[in-house]
Amino acid sequence: MSCAALLGLRGPRLLGAAARPPRWSRQRSSGCEPPAGAAVRIGCASGFWGDTATAVPQLLYGGKLDFLVFDYLSEITVSLLTAARARSPLLGYTPDFVSAAIAPYINDVHRKGVRVISNAGGINPLACAAALQEVAKKADVDLKIAVVAGDDLMNEKENLKGAGITDLESGEPFPASVHSMNVYLGARPISRALDLGADIVVTGRCVDSGIVLGPLIHSFGWNRDEFDLLAAGSLAGHLIECGAQCTGGIFTDWHAVPDWHNIGFPIVECSSEGDFILSKPPDTGGLISFGTVAEQLVYELGNPRRYLLPDVTCDFSEVSITEIPGFDGGAVKVHGAKGSPPSTFYKVNATYLDGFRATAVCPVGGPKAVEKGKRTAESILQRTRLIFSQLGYEDYSAVNVQVLGSEDTYGPHARRSIDGGPREAVIWLAVHHKQKEAVEIFSREIAPAGTGMAPGLTGVVGGRPRVSPVLKPFFFHYPKSNVQINLFLNGQHVESFEEDLTFTSDEVVSFDPPKISSELKDLPSGPHTYRLEDLAYTRSGDKGNSANIGVIARHPLYYPYLKKTLTTQALENYFKHLLERAKPEEELVTRYELPGIYALNFVLKNSLGGGGIASLRSDPQGKALGQMLLDFQIKNVPDLKSLIE
Repeated sequence: MSCAALLGLRGPRLLGAAARPPRWSRQRSSGCEPPAGAAVRIGCASGFWGDTATAVPQLLYGGKLDFLVFDYLSEITVSLLTAARARSPLLGYTPDFVSAAIAPYINDVHRKGVRVISNAGGINPLACAAALQEVAKKADVDLKIAVVAGDDLMNEKENLKGAGITDLESGEPFPASVHSMNVYLGARPISRALDLGADIVVTGRCVDSGIVLGPLIHSFGWNRDEFDLLAAGSLAGHLIECGAQCTGGIFTDWHAVPDWHNIGFPIVECSSEGDFILSKPPDTGGLISFGTVAEQLVYELGNPRRYLLPDVTCDFSEVSITEIPGFDGGAVKVHGAKGSPPSTFYKVNATYLDGFRATAVCPVGGPKAVEKGKRTAESILQRTRLIFSQLGYEDYSAVNVQVLGSEDTYGPHARRSIDGGPREAVIWLAVHHKQKEAVEIFSREIAPAGTGMAPGLTGVVGGRPRVSPVLKPFFFHYPKSNVQINLFLNGQHVESFEEDLTFTSDEVVSFDPPKISSELKDLPSGPHTYRLEDLAYTRSGDKGNSANIGVIARHPLYYPYLKKTLTTQALENYFKHLLERAKPEEELVTRYELPGIYALNFVLKNSLGGGGIASLRSDPQGKALGQMLLDFQIKNVPDLKSLIE
């Protein structure tokens, strides 16, 4: 049974049948309403710059799509694109979008009438659109290619230096030298570009979910004050923006997910009333279930009751996810997002040069591999510090020594094996210095370890470590009223777009952590102990130097025990070896609840060693933190498995 048929069966609100609704959206102009009961199908073919090229043909030929979207930008990607544009004014966008995602399929995209939206423009969207125009010209295809520009604030940097702006996370003052400044734009400029007839819309920096909400606003004519609908569309975008992460990718129960080599990419089929079904193309691998989608819901989430976006402030705490039987590979219905007015400010991601870095990765084998790896790393640092002293350089700003295979990242929770530890390990040695020349010395001194230090050092992964600039992120708020958004169509400026601030609010809503209720205090106890993995799914992600870990109960009856045991203090104690406290009184862990999916969300402040490119750790984005928590012990509880049998 198709998604359209399921939507049609849900009641009189939706009139669709099993046959796909007509492609009305291509003829629709601003202010028109779609046919009653029509549903819109949107597929996401990229969750990051470098995602698999197999997603496009899979969705294009098997997805029956109205819109195909691509999400490429993260804070790290923006830093990389900033460095690329510094080398050439023609760079600064993600070239894979043009050469690998669109060029091979441009004729079929045009023939099928699938409209494309992507933030592949990076920090140079006009150059990206020009490259697309060349591809269309060579293919003899007539496409209207729109650009949403205006996210770049570099022209304002001198005005901002004395404005008293501080970083949203660290409180640090505005940097003296800024390399890039980009506003996270919303969905309405994308919607407007589609209203103007664009076949492909290229944006620079925008919120990731906006590439899905934009076509939904265009398709259904959702108004600025229909906040629940805007929240539902934003949730649809949030769930599919990372591609295969909601179709079984990085799932806690990875062993239950078939055919990774052909994993299906996500499709949302949305109604005008905000309900949507999440599925994937037929005959693809992967898995869509409550667990896979719930994990993605908590990914990179802060306060689920106040998920701040330019178009709406979302409340995802009561969202429900219901599995739908009869779908090959699974499908779920998602419902219950709530919305309230957005603020009058945009979030801005600036980057600034903060020295240089390099990372050496060296496999080492043989007895006592961990001990040999640690001594090798420390000896390289000693030798380079001696050279620095002779040449008059300062010491490193920061270093990070890890021996992968020794469970260094687990801190006190590491499992120490017998007989000298593993016989294979990998040295991870990363350094940061203010001067590039000092890091170049470090880079040259790695290879000599292969002949003058420990036996069993087999090489340097990737050759001599590359010295790269550290473009550190700096986040702040900026008034929407000061941002002028420009829309271009086929290289020509067509109009300026300004956000309507009528339905906005800057009211500060305080967050009071939920107190442990008497119900939790009176929970039955028992002699049993469970690993967290027995009772829950987990997923972790990053925002700047903070990480989040979502914990979702495998059964509603487990949820009270998770709430009672997984306190903020318990999480702080478990990860204390990774947390960096800047102030003695600083609270480093905050817990939020999502009762709709029986989940907890923890935000761990200052947990990533700077985060992104600024971090020297092997896990700068906190991807493994959720996996590390799976070994947490839930103690003194009754036989919980018997409760659900």
